Amino acid sequence: MTSRQVDVLVVGAGPAGLAAASLLATTGVRVEVLEREQSPGGVPRHCAHRGFGTWPHALTGPAHARLLTDAAVHAGADVRTGVTALDWAGPRTLTTVGPQGVRTLAARAVVLATGARERPRAARLVPGTRPAGVYTTGELQQAVHLYGQHIGTRAVIVGAEDVSHAAADTVRAAGAEVVALVTELPRATATRTRTLDARLRHRTPVLTGTTVTELLGHGRLAGVRVRHRDGRTATLRCDTAVFTGDFVPDHELARRGALTLDPATGGPAVDGALRTSRPGVFAVGSVLHAVESAATAAREGAHAATAVSHWLTSGTETDPTDPTDPTDLYWPTGVPLVADPPLLRIAPNRVTPADRLPYLLRTAVPLTRPVLYVTQDGRPLHRERFHLTTALPHRPLKLTARWTHRVDPEGGPVHVTVARPHPG
Repeated sequence: MTSRQVDVLVVGAGPAGLAAASLLATTGVRVEVLEREQSPGGVPRHCAHRGFGTWPHALTGPAHARLLTDAAVHAGADVRTGVTALDWAGPRTLTTVGPQGVRTLAARAVVLATGARERPRAARLVPGTRPAGVYTTGELQQAVHLYGQHIGTRAVIVGAEDVSHAAADTVRAAGAEVVALVTELPRATATRTRTLDARLRHRTPVLTGTTVTELLGHGRLAGVRVRHRDGRTATLRCDTAVFTGDFVPDHELARRGALTLDPATGGPAVDGALRTSRPGVFAVGSVLHAVESAATAAREGAHAATAVSHWLTSGTETDPTDPTDPTDLYWPTGVPLVADPPLLRIAPNRVTPADRLPYLLRTAVPLTRPVLYVTQDGRPLHRERFHLTTALPHRPLKLTARWTHRVDPEGGPVHVTVARPHPG
């Protein structure tokens, strides 16, 4: 086993990791990016639709992935593909495996940008047989756009959010028919434009209040059995089913490192500088909040680069392989930031008075003209009214960080609540 050291080790070559690597490499530090896939770029590399980057110069996913990769490489970052980070060998030291075998990499700072994944059919506890033809969105897009595989002729999309419509577009690009989009929620959570486009232009039913109760078929999928909210059941004949959404952070490395995890998000707990509970270890992108846009991930990567640069120049970091590293004494952890029901989660989920990164929230139910209150130990810190008509599940709300200077670092958890929530 060989061992070497770099200044910054970035785990994951998606938009967040590449954005962080680009900015850090321009400062002259040695940056190494590890990516377990054979190509860098993350999820965008198999998303053929446009919408990535800045309007009006929006790119396709693969073009955006190439742009981010080229920027990181030209800045001087070493992007290594086909390399998996297995475990921690020290506070900021990782054991990796790749084409050159098993190696140990020590770094002065580590950035976790491991992303998120969709829960497959088994994790959603959908009963039935185990036939071929069952995908998640990522598996479908890779099969069609990266490998040119045939996927079947008739597909049911499980979900009705924006990513579900992206999956439907991929099915159509493969020459197959979309039988229906099915969601157990009382209303579709994609934009109204996308839902109407599916129903009117593509003549695709969007079935709300409908649950997939069983997969049918032996060898190849033959259909899915569904139950409507009124108890009626039906069988949708298809040879392909795509389970979309229901993302969870890819937090295995954070968990193995005993980093504090946020119970609401499942990802590492971080403050507004994207610092985790371990000194010198940062986390960015969808591992914090599964899942937001590539633009959001890239902005967080850029924000984390500033915090990492400060860490490298602050003079507090010492030997990354030393388990008795004394920097624990100087590492700010912040107080917990809690999103109270009906809010589902908030990220970042720790707060210090110096934080300036806006907070991303999700709600469990539709909210009409929501008003958010931020309090600590019963003391009001901030009030914010949103002018959108309805806040929907699976769509982000952004809370400003202009109130963080009022936080008491020695006080209790900070709570974010919705004032008089009304179902939409």
